[in-house]
Amino acid sequence: MKKILFTLALCFIATGAMAQDKKTDWAQFYRYEKANAEVTAQPDAVFMGNSITDGWARQDPEFFTKNNFVGRGISGQTSSEMLVRFRRDVIDLNPKCVVILSGTNDIARNNGFIAPENTLGNIISMCELAKANGIKVILCSITPTSVFRWRKEIEPAQLIRDLNKMLEAYAKEAGHYFLNYYPALTDEKGGLPEKWSKDTCHPNLECYRTVMEPMVCDAVNKVLKTPKKKLHTAMPVE
Repeated sequence: MKKILFTLALCFIATGAMAQDKKTDWAQFYRYEKANAEVTAQPDAVFMGNSITDGWARQDPEFFTKNNFVGRGISGQTSSEMLVRFRRDVIDLNPKCVVILSGTNDIARNNGFIAPENTLGNIISMCELAKANGIKVILCSITPTSVFRWRKEIEPAQLIRDLNKMLEAYAKEAGHYFLNYYPALTDEKGGLPEKWSKDTCHPNLECYRTVMEPMVCDAVNKVLKTPKKKLHTAMPVE
């Protein structure tokens, strides 16, 4: 009886420790731990990002599975957290290329203020890690936002445009593909138009399917030099 009670106690302690680990796992390594272990074939692309990437994989999972793409977005994350988990969630999966979409939550100050040059530095570090491991880089512009519903005191539109200029200049200098979503997505206020977003920030399914998916498919084809590869792009929105 004592042995059984001791075993049960160990189980409770282990369960409690795991729960505590998740609470203190700042970069959220646990989020994709199981999914990463299930990746057996080399992905054509891993998508690293925040809620915009996270929501993409949730809303249109078929787009990822049919194209041999892997989504590794985590809602709310800044470039700092992405950089910390980049090895686990990108490099260890050995993709042919990585699609990096980062910076929105830095501007929103989700982890406090971070200067634009430091956001750029984090993103550059991710690109350099990818290149050092033979992974081609598709660096995306930050998608437009005219208001952060969770941080209304910040006016993000111009801040996003300024950081996008920095990202584009770096991509050109480093020889990475720059995927500029911004002109195709922005409205006159500098956010996503109402037809594509409820909050000017997060794309809906129509936005992903009709604009972003064709653009990223074209980018992957060019970077991987597979112009004849037919990718699953925009599907009719139900």
